[in-house]
Amino acid sequence: MLQLTGLTLEGYKSFAAPFSAERLPGLPGAGRMTNRLALGDVTVLVGPNGAGKSNIVSFFRMLSAMMTGTFQEYVARSGSANSILHYGSKRTPKMSIVLEFKTHDSEEEQYSYVSKLAGNPDDRLVFVSETINDRPVEDYSEFFLTVGPRESNLPRAALTAAVRGNDVPNAVLQTLKSCRPYHFHDTSAEARIRKSGYIEDAHFLRGDGGNLAAFLYGMKSRPETEPYYRRIENTIQLAFPQFGRFVLIPREGNDKYILLEWVSRAGEDYPFGPHQFSDGALRFAALTTLLLQPPNKLPALIVLDEPELGLHPQAIELLAGMMKGVAQQGTQVLVATQSPQLVNYFDLSQIRPIEHRGGRSVILELDPDAYSEWLGEYSTGELWEKNVIGGGPTGG
Repeated sequence: MLQLTGLTLEGYKSFAAPFSAERLPGLPGAGRMTNRLALGDVTVLVGPNGAGKSNIVSFFRMLSAMMTGTFQEYVARSGSANSILHYGSKRTPKMSIVLEFKTHDSEEEQYSYVSKLAGNPDDRLVFVSETINDRPVEDYSEFFLTVGPRESNLPRAALTAAVRGNDVPNAVLQTLKSCRPYHFHDTSAEARIRKSGYIEDAHFLRGDGGNLAAFLYGMKSRPETEPYYRRIENTIQLAFPQFGRFVLIPREGNDKYILLEWVSRAGEDYPFGPHQFSDGALRFAALTTLLLQPPNKLPALIVLDEPELGLHPQAIELLAGMMKGVAQQGTQVLVATQSPQLVNYFDLSQIRPIEHRGGRSVILELDPDAYSEWLGEYSTGELWEKNVIGGGPTGG
């Protein structure tokens, strides 16, 4: 698969029509504001409430629908085209997406996927065009172009191109299908993660963690993945000391379903149910499973929205370490956070502040070298708290 290097949104929710990158007053060095999000191994989005972090996370949910043929269902569930286009379809009739890629072992092989969409009279979003471009070529070489469909033509175009010996569209498709947003916030009594689930639903961890028990059971049941399962249990114990181990046994009377049961260190003869996990412990268990799963199960890009919610400071430290570890295995991580402590574990070059200026979201490109003296006295989280790197309320 390919590695994502950039995302540019124009006309999507709080991200407005294109504008030239501008020098940002108040930031030292060559800092500027833009609507292009540069993506590295780990990319950390920070900013005030309403700045646009969650809109970037929601874009990856939309992207998942685009790549799996459920785009129109996503649009309908999201409130139609009028709710997706910047300030509605009357003000912004069209939007565009640019995703940039490179191969993992070469800076020379670079590509981009460009999609343009527009609202129609039925208040749906339809594809005006889709293009894959070969970026190093001065005049971009266009691999395919579509006009007017309601669903992405990339899957079909990738198949056609592969028959002709061109594997680039399929590489783009597989990378985009493997960009997965995860949101483990719903730990209510009725959440799927606290219910029994179908035991065969173990191919990949679902975005809400609803198949956590089945996914762990599948990992435990295979000799080649059992060590990863044990490492997950051991890591959960570091943040949740009373946790002993999982008890994953198919349900009596219906062995096609399984529940996330566990025992404590103090009483291994007394099983607890998933409803007896605290919210923070359950979220941490899901995050640990996601980030410590076998490498061949890992997505190309993991997108996390405020994963620190309800976590103890020590758990946040463990979370940061796991995020760095998974990035070293070739999986990119994009995280939106409100936690200065989590920000502390990452370099300034990995941090992307977002602000809301002039009715639009803007991404601040920092000049890390300009902050060298500041970093001698303050951590990255403290610089963000003090609004030295931006990402604070601006008054619009």
